[in-house]
Amino acid sequence: MAELSMNQTFMKHFHSWGYQGFKYLIYTLLAINVYLFFSEEWLASKVIFASGVNLDTIIEAFSSTIDTAAWLVLLLLFELETSVIDDEHLKGKVKWTLHGVRAFCYIFIIYSLYGYMTKIGLIGQFAPHKITDLCTLTGDWKFMETLNVYNAFTKETCKSLSTVGSEFFSHEKYKIIANTKTLADVKGLAWVDVINASAWVSVVLMLEIDVHTQLGNISSRWWTKYNKFVKTTVYSVLFIAAVYWGVTGNFLEFWDAFLWIVAFVLIEMNMFEWQAEVAERKNKQVSR
Repeated sequence: MAELSMNQTFMKHFHSWGYQGFKYLIYTLLAINVYLFFSEEWLASKVIFASGVNLDTIIEAFSSTIDTAAWLVLLLLFELETSVIDDEHLKGKVKWTLHGVRAFCYIFIIYSLYGYMTKIGLIGQFAPHKITDLCTLTGDWKFMETLNVYNAFTKETCKSLSTVGSEFFSHEKYKIIANTKTLADVKGLAWVDVINASAWVSVVLMLEIDVHTQLGNISSRWWTKYNKFVKTTVYSVLFIAAVYWGVTGNFLEFWDAFLWIVAFVLIEMNMFEWQAEVAERKNKQVSR
């Protein structure tokens, strides 16, 4: 019996170590994605903001990078509050520090949502271009491959691009050319970015309600009854967005969306464990 108990204890700790290791691996991969988004948007900013990025345009130039970085900090704060820090320490300066930094992150997240919206406005500024032979273009014109990828014209590429479609659209201010298909694809991706970002704002709103309900700051019978339905709907939207990115070949967007869904499912699991621990403590107090 003693040997069995030791084996059970070992397996419990092994499961805990494995779970924690997996969780922090996901968080590390998300941190790497911050760098990947920055690299991608840095190259795009050289085209869109050729004269340089300033404080007024930084959110438009690096919306994905800032958004992902703010979300990563927010994720780690939720990890601290729902799993790492004991309940008796979640008060006073610790509580207000966590909530204050979270509020600061929300400013960037909402601002990044605005940044995604401005990209839809940018796409709407493209107008039909009369030139059908791209090899006749002069100056620093570039061809838009995706929202963050712009390729310079060469003698070889302009000929191949001219055969893609006879109709082209251009953004005169930024010297960008796109064919009909590319512009439609980019517009679809831009809208998915906005919908996805809005759904994630809903996710953190739901988590805030869960955390404050757990701490006894608020109570809602409606949320207790319908939170599973609301969460299922929101996470379904996020899953559909991830699938869309995967189908359209945007691997970084798909991979990032997949990691974030996994990460916040882990936070939800933290919430379940937290609720179970509180319920167990209450039962022990009652039994005494």
